[in-house]
Amino acid sequence: MNDQQLIRYSRQIMLPQIDYAGQKRLLDSHALVVGLGGLGSPVALYLAAAGVGTLTLADFDYVELSNLQRQIAHTTGRIDQLKAESAAAALEALNPEIRIESVTEQFTPEVFKQYVERADVIVDCTDNFASRFALNALSIETGTPLVSGAAIRFEGQITVFDPRREESPCYRCLYPQAGEEADTCSRNGILAPVVGMIGTAQATEAIKMLTGAGEPLVGRLLLLDALQMEWRQIRLRRDPRCPACGGIHQ
Repeated sequence: MNDQQLIRYSRQIMLPQIDYAGQKRLLDSHALVVGLGGLGSPVALYLAAAGVGTLTLADFDYVELSNLQRQIAHTTGRIDQLKAESAAAALEALNPEIRIESVTEQFTPEVFKQYVERADVIVDCTDNFASRFALNALSIETGTPLVSGAAIRFEGQITVFDPRREESPCYRCLYPQAGEEADTCSRNGILAPVVGMIGTAQATEAIKMLTGAGEPLVGRLLLLDALQMEWRQIRLRRDPRCPACGGIHQ
């Protein structure tokens, strides 16, 4: 690290769980953020600020006026821009020393496998079961940890799946089948800070995975009720009959 980096990241380097070695690991790490909306915005901003050296930002959607209530990586002046490119501009202004790659192709497993293979962690900030199932399958196939988050109305959830751990469940252990796709923010609404709370938690878990600090949320699902401001924790077990990961450690 150079002198400017030592100053920029000094408050993290002071943490004994991170230290110089952990910050160096962050700078040498590569995170894939899929979805640059309400969750992906704080995830990408905090990973960039924390010094994750390479960020791949994937989203084929465009910025709309209705996004700006919660998707804080975007601005009024970037309405009608691709979200991946809008977010890249925000991150470059925040931390010009990191490497940023924008992916604007529509998500398919065939296209995204190359990006997953290059990443040290996947942060799933998508809003549909098809994408979540596909990222989960790629996580299992490549052995890449997956930080999963979701939010709607006043509620949110976050967990971590790590296929390198024999005891780790996967997304389809939690949701064997797709849920109701109509249950989206555009149809049901979302309080702006709720996606921020889940997104910043996802960024924290990603940093923990990249540095080895603390204990990640593997095998644990955190549920947020923002109206009561309560967090609940549920233990998750790997399902030996899971259609996605059931046979990988046998």
